[in-house]
Amino acid sequence: MTALEERTAAVPATTARPGTTTRPVATGPAAPRRRLRGVTAVELFDVLGATVAAVATATLLFGRLTAMHGAIGWVVVALAAFLGFYALLASLHATGEEVKDKVITALLRTAGVVLFGTLVFIVLFTLFRGVSALHHLNFFVQTMWVAGPQDPLSKGGILHAIAGTLIQIGIALSITVPLGLTTAVFLNEVGGRFARFVRTISDAMTALPSVVAGLFILAAVVQLVFHERNGFAAALAITVMMLPIVIRSADVVLRLVPGNLREASYALGTSRWRTVWHVVLPTARSGLATAVILGTARGLGETSPVLLTSGISTVLNLDPFKGPMTSLPLAVYNFIGSPQPNQVVRGFGTAATLLVLVLVLFGLARRIGGRGPGTMSPRQQQQVQAESTRAAIRIAAYHQQPPAHQQPSALRQPPAPRPSDRPGAQPDHPEEPLR
Repeated sequence: MTALEERTAAVPATTARPGTTTRPVATGPAAPRRRLRGVTAVELFDVLGATVAAVATATLLFGRLTAMHGAIGWVVVALAAFLGFYALLASLHATGEEVKDKVITALLRTAGVVLFGTLVFIVLFTLFRGVSALHHLNFFVQTMWVAGPQDPLSKGGILHAIAGTLIQIGIALSITVPLGLTTAVFLNEVGGRFARFVRTISDAMTALPSVVAGLFILAAVVQLVFHERNGFAAALAITVMMLPIVIRSADVVLRLVPGNLREASYALGTSRWRTVWHVVLPTARSGLATAVILGTARGLGETSPVLLTSGISTVLNLDPFKGPMTSLPLAVYNFIGSPQPNQVVRGFGTAATLLVLVLVLFGLARRIGGRGPGTMSPRQQQQVQAESTRAAIRIAAYHQQPPAHQQPSALRQPPAPRPSDRPGAQPDHPEEPLR
């Protein structure tokens, strides 16, 4: 027991009057400090023992004791058994709160492993099925205009789908990003009854089925304006799907900006819109980039609105206002629906190309908006360093100059005469006499 604990224990417990503050009295030794990092030998034994027991239990249930079968069911039963055995082993040497903490930690880590494993499985399965088409250069530089369903993989490609996807998502982003971010700023910085109405509509549009967006653009734009399916109509349908995602995500991010930053800006005399432009948006830049990424992911994977508004084509079309324009999701849908094995391989190759394109766009978005507030890019750091060097040179040159009384007479310049020193000039002050 420490000296402080001995002095505290020596103080007798007294009954305090209501409304007064008393010092707590220590009745025993302090509880041991809980370890938040690292793994002990006992904890490792608990994990390994629960794992072995769970595998054995699931194997007995699925192989001998019951009629259950299937890999997914075995994994679910093994996971449930692992949690039960792990809680039982942990309760032998831990308190109830520690057991709950260990079980919840195991659940969260298991969920992370399952999510990451599912993503890796999807990527590897797509690459494995489409690798036969990916190692042909013509797959990226040719179109399907020169190949048929039964032609080998060394002929034909998806250049028209890649170009169509880039054009459509570029048009959709050019509409969605300024409109979505401006709407999110309006919801947070202006507010009011109309802002609540806009937020309600945005929430409702988040659950809008993609086929409904495609039918809307088909009826309102394709049939009334262009009278034909084209890439611009598909970009508008993608915009309808991306816009509510960007608005809601950016709205949540802007709410997390501390209010004292705005108050500090207003205290310096800055207007509301300068505060938004120079304080709020730079602070939430990383989150806004994530909002754009989520919207882009939603737009890149849409198939039904593009099918209704852009049409299917096998030729390269770079004009979004004229003629059908195929995108990568639409090409995947067209290839996979064919009974020809080569077309199915082309479909998986197209899906792999779409995954790579999404990863590249995500990397660019994180590169542009992933820096925190106040973090400068390498180029900005070089500019600041160069300016600091020039300032240091100027300061050193100033201090190396000799004093004014030691300079040569040719370099000395007489002080400029005051207006009152000139002949006929009026004095600076009425009470000052003329010289």
